[in-house]
Order: sequence, then structure tokens, then C-alpha cells
Amino acid sequence: MLTDLTPEKRFLRGPVFLFLALGFITMHLGVMPAGIIGAACLLLPLAFIVEPLGDRIPILKNYLGGAPLLLIFFGAALVHFQVLTPQVTESFSGFMKESGSNFLDFFICSLITGAIFGIPAKLLLQAGLRYAAPVIGGVVVSCALLALVGIVSGEGWEKLVLNIGFPILGGGIGAGAVPMSKVVNGITGQDIKQIMSIFVPAVVLGNVFSIIAAALLHRLGQRFPKLSGNGNLMGDQTLMQAEPNIDFSAGNLVIGAAVACGFYAFGKIVNQFAPGVHNLGWMVLAVAVSNISGLIPDYILSACYSWFKFVAKAFVGIVLLSIGIVFTDLGEIAASITPHYVFMCATVVFGAVLGAGFVGRLVGFHFIESAITAGLCMTDMGGTGDVAVLSAAKRMQLMPFARLSTSIGGAIIIFLCGLLARYIHTAQ
Repeated sequence: MLTDLTPEKRFLRGPVFLFLALGFITMHLGVMPAGIIGAACLLLPLAFIVEPLGDRIPILKNYLGGAPLLLIFFGAALVHFQVLTPQVTESFSGFMKESGSNFLDFFICSLITGAIFGIPAKLLLQAGLRYAAPVIGGVVVSCALLALVGIVSGEGWEKLVLNIGFPILGGGIGAGAVPMSKVVNGITGQDIKQIMSIFVPAVVLGNVFSIIAAALLHRLGQRFPKLSGNGNLMGDQTLMQAEPNIDFSAGNLVIGAAVACGFYAFGKIVNQFAPGVHNLGWMVLAVAVSNISGLIPDYILSACYSWFKFVAKAFVGIVLLSIGIVFTDLGEIAASITPHYVFMCATVVFGAVLGAGFVGRLVGFHFIESAITAGLCMTDMGGTGDVAVLSAAKRMQLMPFARLSTSIGGAIIIFLCGLLARYIHTAQ
């Protein structure tokens, strides 16, 4: 009967625990290999076991982002409860950071390139400029309301927008909070672990409020039909194009990896002459402009998107566990969540709904659909959050616009994050 199961499920029936045991044995004997081999021999089997649990636990799956959140907090718990030895934790730190293997940047540049190239150029060209209005409207109103709360409470606006507003609006953890923490670290020198401990609670709470708001907007559309397009943001259905072709052949994946790393190198080159913007910000701009301009051949778009899909499937578990181990402090996260903090996170989501909804209506979109795609798909937890939000709103057909918000909107936030971090650092 096991032959009827997928290879992943057959592996979970027993072999995975054998290989996990081998990883723990190397750790306790002090012979765990450095770099990717050591990280993979322990964290890949562990991710195989933990990741499916995140997609089965009801509250975690429906409101807290599912597997990504569980992987991060599980990794952080391994350090907090001293399951991992200090030597192994230090080894994983070298695996992730620029001073070592820099696997985190490799993962990020693969995600950025494939995610943006996965959005049809026609959608970017015909809907991009008009769709940018509600996205910007949601960002401006949410950050303005948060800044107002900061000014009234005497906390100031700058750090609240940087530490709460931008993480919530940035497209989740892997493609949002993680690259933003790299940007802030590169500008200010602040420890990435401390930055992530500030960003992660905001991302989680923003995701919860986004899903709740999506369900409420669905009910609002039923009560006031004039506000809703019943899942139709704008009339032209030809924009709802399929994703690029996926081809996991070895040659195609190599092309995708080479192009992703090439764009990362381009960002480093431009950053050398214009250091005011982080290299990831320049990379995002270069990838987006290349897609819109039509300069990239279809086979390269397909290769980059295939590489993105492969990396997201193969390495997201090991990266999220490593983020928990290396960059997340459970004690700091627990101390940061207060009623006032929860209120500020809710303010960001509420502002995104108002700004995206009303500005979207001004440019010809339906209020409900604009608030969901340009608003809530900015404040949720990236790809998994998009699925949860659109599912709660019963509007899964809006996924192309959700991808647009998460990829392009999130990239804009990373860019703005660098500017604000530099402003705060210079002003101090």
C-alpha cells in the first residue's frame, strides 16, 4: 500500500527519522560538517516533519500563516530550550550570514527574481500604473494612521513605521521581513536577530487581522452589493493569464540560478556607486523594469520562475528553521507583544483597507476587491497569507492581483525601508 503514496509521504513513514537521528548524532559527537552539508543533514529532515504539521493545525493554518510561522518558532525554540549545542548554532549562523556561506541572500535573490518574473508583463503594463494607485493609497493611509498613533502616544512616527508598518506591509517573512532585516542591518549595523525579533510579531499579527478583515469585507459586500464586483476587480478578464511554464530540467534550473545571482550582482554594483539604496532595493528595481520592458526572453522568464518554484519547495523549510535558530529570540518576541502593540498592528491593516479601497474606487475598481487585493494582500504573510485572505473573502480568482501586491508592493516596501532606515540612522 505504501507504493500508492507520494515519495514525500513514504519518506515520512520512517526513513526521515533515521536521517534526522544521524544529524543529531553528528551534533552530539561534535563532528557535524560545516556549511550547507551540516545544515541540510539536520534541518532538511526536521523541515520534512514539521512543515506538514503547520498546514494541519486549524488555528495556526487559518489565522497564523501555517507552516512558515511554525518552522520559525520551532527553530527559535530549539535554541531557547538548548536542544541545539552552541557550536551547531554558531555553524548555522555562518551558513546563513554574509560572513559565511551567505545562503540567505542566495535564497532571497532567487525568490525576488522568480516572483517578479512570474507576473505577466501584460498585467504589469495594463494594470500596473492604475493598480499602483490603491497599493500606494493603502501604504500611505496605513502608515499615516500608525504615525498619528505614535505622535499622539509620544513614541514618534519613524520607528513605528519602520518596525511595525513596513514589516506588516512587506509581503510576509521570507520575501519581506528577512530582506528588510538585511537592509536595516546593512545600513545601521543593528544585529539581525534583534531586528527579526521586532519584525516577526508584527508580521504575524498583521496576517491574523488581514484574514479576519477579508471575511468581514466579504460580508460587507453581501450587505452592500454596490461596493462589490463579486470577485471582479476590473472588467478586462484577459489580464488573468496563467503563470509562466515550469520546467525543472537541469539546464533550465541552472539558467534560473545564474540569472537570479546575476541580478543580485547588478544590485551590488549599483549599490557601490549609489549606496543610499540597499543592493536588494536596486535588484528589485532592475528585475521589475526588465519584466515590464519586455527585454527578457520567454525561456529565461520560464527558467527563473522554475528556479523560484524549485527553491521555494526545496529550501524554504531549511531557511525558515535557520531564521528561527539564528535570527529569532523567543524572549524578545514575547516581551514585545502588548495590548498597545496589538492595537498598532490592527491600525496598519485598517488603514490599508481604507486607503486601498477608496483610492481603488477613484481609479475605477470595486471597493471590496481593491481593499482585499491592494490592501490586505499587502498586509498578510506573503503567498500563504494571500491564499488565506482570498479564501476568507471567497475570491480566489483574484490571485494574479494578490501576486502583484505581494511581489511588487512588497518590493516597494523593501526599497522604502532602506530609505527610512538611513534617515533614522543619519538623524540619530
